[in-house]
Amino acid sequence: MKSDRFKGYFFAAIATVTFSSIYIFSKAALNEVHLAQFGVYWFFVAFVLSAAWLLKTGRHRAIPKLTRRQWRILALLGVLEILTTASFFLSIQIIPDPAVTSFIGNLFPVILTGMGIVFLRERFTWVESFGAILALIGAFIISYQGGTTLSDFFIPGAGIVLINSFFAATASMVVKVNVKKMSPELLITNRALWLFIFSVAMLLVYKQSLVIPVKALVNIAIGATLGPFLAIMFIYYSFRYIEVSKSSVVQSLKGVCVLIASFLYFHTLPLPHQLVGGILSVAGVFIISVSKARLSKKGRIKS
Repeated sequence: MKSDRFKGYFFAAIATVTFSSIYIFSKAALNEVHLAQFGVYWFFVAFVLSAAWLLKTGRHRAIPKLTRRQWRILALLGVLEILTTASFFLSIQIIPDPAVTSFIGNLFPVILTGMGIVFLRERFTWVESFGAILALIGAFIISYQGGTTLSDFFIPGAGIVLINSFFAATASMVVKVNVKKMSPELLITNRALWLFIFSVAMLLVYKQSLVIPVKALVNIAIGATLGPFLAIMFIYYSFRYIEVSKSSVVQSLKGVCVLIASFLYFHTLPLPHQLVGGILSVAGVFIISVSKARLSKKGRIKS
C-alpha cells in the first residue's frame, strides 16, 4: 500500500536526520569534557530511555525465555558495540569537522557489502562495484592531507574511522546472521547497558569527575535522546513498512544532513577537496543502496 510505503520512507527520513544529530551534539559535548565523562552521561540517558521503552512495549517479558545462545549473542554484540562506539566517538573528538567524519564513515556500507559477499554469498552487481569504488575514492580524497610518509599521509583520525566502520559492519553481520527472535527494543537496551557499564569503568580508570559544564550536559541530553534512542528506533520502524535496502537509500544521504548541520552549528565546512571526496562517497553509497533496492524488488517479483 502507498500509505505504508510513505510511512516507511518517512520513518527512514526522520531516522537519517536524528542520526545525523549524533555527530553534531557529541562533537559539541566532547569539545568540553573527557570521553569517559561523555560516555557515562550519554549512555545513561540512552539506557534509561531504551529500558523505559522496553518495559512500555512489554518486550521485557521475553528476557527470561532467552536461550544460552541468545545470551552469548547479546554479550558478543555488547563487546562489538563497545569497540564500534568507542572508536566512533574517538574519531569525532579527533577530527575537527563532523561532516568529514561522516563522509569517511561511508566506508561502512562498502565493508558491510563486502562481508555479505564473502560470508553470506550475497550477489554483487557491477553497479554496486562502481558505487563501492566511488565511495572508496571519496574516502581516500577526504583523508588525504599531502604528507610524504605514512604517518602524515592521511588526516589524524581517518584510521580510527576505518576501524569503526569495520567493527560496525561486523556487528551488523552478527545481527543479520544470528539474531532472529530478539526484538529491536531488547537489542537497543542491551547495547546501551554494555556501553554505560564500559563508560563507568573508563571513568574510574581515568579518574574523571562526574561534574561537567551545564552546556555539555544539555548537548549530551539532546544528542543521546535523538541519536542512540530515537534514530535507531525509527530505523527499525521503517523496516516494518519498506525493505531494508530502500531504507538504506534514504539513510545514504546522512552525510549531506551532517554537512548542513555542521555548518549551521559550528560554522565550519570541509576543505574543497574534502567536499569533493564527500560528494563522491555519498554518491557511491547511494548507488549501492539503489542497486540493492532494485535487486530486492526483482527477487520479490520472481518469487
